[in-house]
Amino acid sequence: MVKFRRGHGGETKQGIKHGFIGRNILLTLILSGLLIGIFVLTKQKFFNLATSKPEKEDFFFTNYGYDSIDPKKRYFLPSSTTGELVHHKYYSLSYNEKYEQAEWVSYVLTKESLRAENVKRHDRFDPDVRVKTRSAIYHDYLSSGYTRGHLAPAADMAFNDDAMKESFLMSNISPQKKEFNNGVWNELEENTRNWAWKNGIVYIATGPVLTDNIRDFIGKNRVGIPDYFYKIILDADDPDRKAIGFLLPNEISTEPLSKYAVTIDSIESVTGIDFFRDFLTKDEQTKLESGFDINKWPFNPDLYTKRIEVWNKQ
Repeated sequence: MVKFRRGHGGETKQGIKHGFIGRNILLTLILSGLLIGIFVLTKQKFFNLATSKPEKEDFFFTNYGYDSIDPKKRYFLPSSTTGELVHHKYYSLSYNEKYEQAEWVSYVLTKESLRAENVKRHDRFDPDVRVKTRSAIYHDYLSSGYTRGHLAPAADMAFNDDAMKESFLMSNISPQKKEFNNGVWNELEENTRNWAWKNGIVYIATGPVLTDNIRDFIGKNRVGIPDYFYKIILDADDPDRKAIGFLLPNEISTEPLSKYAVTIDSIESVTGIDFFRDFLTKDEQTKLESGFDINKWPFNPDLYTKRIEVWNKQ
């Protein structure tokens, strides 16, 4: 069979026009398909990013003392009353959409991370795109009379740029009175860093007490104003395993920090959160959550003096 080859000059004007239109339609279909594919893949990636469970490489690295942590104790995740868990590189949280803030933030603080040279403070509050329901935003706090209080402190996350930026995500922020944030809350954070330095590694869970008693809100997204904040510190290593909790009213204080020390059981009762359910055995939980020895958590008296004379007045 003879195959006829169309010559370059053998097409009519109409045929050229139809061929041109056909090629344009084909090209448009191909580009549309590529754009749809990119959109689907991007959406799926974002969904997986927001809902996936934490992976070891996302949390613990060979620097900052994390590699010395028992692999069985690397995932410190309290129970969630909302079911919306969000995982970042250096902390996890359970987000409460009703009050537009985390009900807890959990992380590990090590002596090695505190020993590292501090990076520059970030000071830019960004929304947390990993929160499926969307987090509060910077403008929710403008002219509200409340500060953007860190749950995982920026000073705890100052060992590298990623950690510092994560600490300024709005999911890590809760509305605090200025005198509370600058004063007794600041003193507790400073003492917690001292305890991490002394013990090598401590596990921390901290957050607002979010209950139906909250009646005041700020911002377009209606961020609830907590009456109380808590912090739980656990030294899980032998031979001197210990834990302590603190429950503080969201207001100025002249009382010593020891007044606010409480059992972890008591914090669980007011929050409905089981802090060590998958982290400690039942016997360990009973022992560490039901009591504490205040003498094993020494307070720096200079910090209390500084709070009374300086921080409370800022």
